[in-house]
Amino acid sequence: MLSKLEALILGIIQGLTEFLPISSTGHLYLGRNLFGLQEAGLLLDTMLHVGTLLAVFVFYKDEFVKIIKNPFSKLTFLLIVGTIPAVVIGLLFKDYFEEISKTGVTIGWEFLVTGLFLWIADSAKNGYKKMDDISYTDALIIGSFQAAAIFPAISRSGFTIVAALWRKLDRETAAYFSFLLSTPAIAGAVVLQSLDLFGGAGEEISLSALIVGIASSALFGYVAVKWMIGFLKKHSLKPFAIYVWVLGFAVLFFQFTGKF
Repeated sequence: MLSKLEALILGIIQGLTEFLPISSTGHLYLGRNLFGLQEAGLLLDTMLHVGTLLAVFVFYKDEFVKIIKNPFSKLTFLLIVGTIPAVVIGLLFKDYFEEISKTGVTIGWEFLVTGLFLWIADSAKNGYKKMDDISYTDALIIGSFQAAAIFPAISRSGFTIVAALWRKLDRETAAYFSFLLSTPAIAGAVVLQSLDLFGGAGEEISLSALIVGIASSALFGYVAVKWMIGFLKKHSLKPFAIYVWVLGFAVLFFQFTGKF
């Protein structure tokens, strides 16, 4: 049975790493192994995503109020266009990516790839595009990078920020649009996982542990969104690249020696 302390820690991991460019799925996999919870249960995974979804809804409440009042705005269609690649890839290869997420066999290499893209993108000159300047082509390309994050240790936020920087969005806008675009992606993941739950997958977890996990995921997710947008204005992505490189090499070492 999952303890409240374990739920708290996993919620913190999910909340922070969903919006820092270091891969939430990869870190959750490592966290579960640390606690001996390789099969932590689909229910917990779903609820932790609900927490980060709540965080981003609260942070972007003004934008979502505008969308509700004007559902045919440019922002609405930008989010739709940017979400299409993830929907297509997710539906076509759902079973395959679920399998490699369970085994974790590729996560060391994926951490390394995430670091490489962060390092290269950070070397690019700062862009000039603001939210009003984002085109549908920009949204589609950024969304295509988001679709690549279906690999467990490829960072969704990292790859979308990288794509946004390459499309000449300024650093603050790149982070801002990346996290806004995460909303339909996270919501879609919650829906798909919920359908699997109704199909009988998952395990029994106490209500108190679920509440702790959701609350910590939501709280730390909100903190991570706000902090990362401010951080990227003036700071480099390279420390994140170094971090995931170290983590990736460590995972590969332990996998190679049979200790993981």
